[in-house]
Amino acid sequence: MAPVPEQHESLIDRQIRLAAERGAFDDLPGKGKPLPGLTGPDDELWWVRGYVRREGLSPDALLPPSVQLRKEIDRLPESLGALPTERAVRDAVSELNLRIVDYLRAPTPPRLRIGKVDADAAVRRWREGRSAPAEPVPADPAPVPEQPPRRRWWSRRG
Repeated sequence: MAPVPEQHESLIDRQIRLAAERGAFDDLPGKGKPLPGLTGPDDELWWVRGYVRREGLSPDALLPPSVQLRKEIDRLPESLGALPTERAVRDAVSELNLRIVDYLRAPTPPRLRIGKVDADAAVRRWREGRSAPAEPVPADPAPVPEQPPRRRWWSRRG
């Protein structure tokens, strides 16, 4: 029978063993308590979900780009409603359209029907959704003098 080779303790394992013998780990917070997150169902992406939760990110960050864009297009009227000016609305739609074009150049699965957003239609919906103060209408509008119709250059003869 061959002799059993001696197992050597690595430097790290030795330092951990010596620290445990000294009692360096005795008063750590959570000692004797179960690790958090081990009571739920098995989840391969538990650490990703925990990271997203800790960083305060939206769970939509885990979705594929096509689904993220589709959801953003669907939520566009609500997100534009909070913008103060028409220029801000047009800028937001322009930025979204740039990301849509980038996606359309190199689409990834799942492939969804995604098209550019019409900025003029978005501005129109934004205006309709705003509660703009009514402009006062004057009681007697000033009469506008009528001007004779302008003659075109081709009808000017002699």
